[in-house]
Amino acid sequence: MEATIIGIDIAKNVFQFHGAGADGTTVFRRKLRRSAVLDFLKALPHCLVAMEACASSHYWGREIERLGHEVRLIPPQYVKPFVKRQKNDAADAQAIVEAATRPEMHFVAVKSAEQQGQSMLLKTRELFLMQRTQMINALRGHLAEYGIVAAQGASNVNKLEAFVLERDKDDLPQTMRNMCIRLFDHLRILDWQIDDLTSRIETAARNDETARRLMTIPGIGPMCAMAITTLAPPRESFRKGRDFAAWAGLTPKQHSTGGKTRLGRTSKMGQRDIRRLLILGAMSVIQSVERKGGAPEGSWLDRMLKRKPKLLVAVALANKLARMAWALMKNEDVYRVQLAA
Repeated sequence: MEATIIGIDIAKNVFQFHGAGADGTTVFRRKLRRSAVLDFLKALPHCLVAMEACASSHYWGREIERLGHEVRLIPPQYVKPFVKRQKNDAADAQAIVEAATRPEMHFVAVKSAEQQGQSMLLKTRELFLMQRTQMINALRGHLAEYGIVAAQGASNVNKLEAFVLERDKDDLPQTMRNMCIRLFDHLRILDWQIDDLTSRIETAARNDETARRLMTIPGIGPMCAMAITTLAPPRESFRKGRDFAAWAGLTPKQHSTGGKTRLGRTSKMGQRDIRRLLILGAMSVIQSVERKGGAPEGSWLDRMLKRKPKLLVAVALANKLARMAWALMKNEDVYRVQLAA
């Protein structure tokens, strides 16, 4: 009997294979070293290969697809319920096979090398932003011990540096002064790196047709447009805009039973960077509307701002932005209607 579906529990060095026939019968179980994986699959007839969507899975997905096999990546949390009794590599590989055969299973699309490169560009910028915030907080904490404080915000860090350089040597030990100068120098390097990566992302957004369409929506800028283009699944994965908003974690979590519908907080599922950027974009729209004197009387945004807290309205507006983004990607169109109307 030939295997029609193969589950692979991937790792750094040793990979566990579980092959099953069309009726689910086990055909083989095998452990292979990393270097032997592709040669083994090359010798097999074309079949379905399933793996967990984890570290290096997209690389292996691309390599296995080149051999002519169909690849399905499954979120690890959807595989776990199919693990029977003991937890080991063989049980995981078998669970992957069982999960892959479920008709309602959700799969992760294999990303191209270009998509992963753009993803690293976005995530590297986020890493530098986090490092800058950590460094600023460290500087503020150390200098506060010497009575040196400044207003909140990264833009006020230069005032801290001026205080350090102007402070009398008797008030600030030389060791403390030297360490602060090192941190300020490193901050300038981080600022340059962040500005450079921001410019690269903006250029990539201008050169990408889908990103240009998304940027016609008020509240979606280059960062958010590139995040959706790079990190979101293909638009074909969703039947409608609500499904995309639900995937992004912008819909209420259900706790319904006995025919009674109970909706709670947002689910916060899916890709958190996209969700965060959509909410930030929605907040920018609300702030822009408030600076102009408020939303048009009787509009959806006007009614929401009168009844609900601002942050709650921002999440609801982010849900709308997600639906609009999906519609523009599906119809290959640009935004035309006023958002506040």
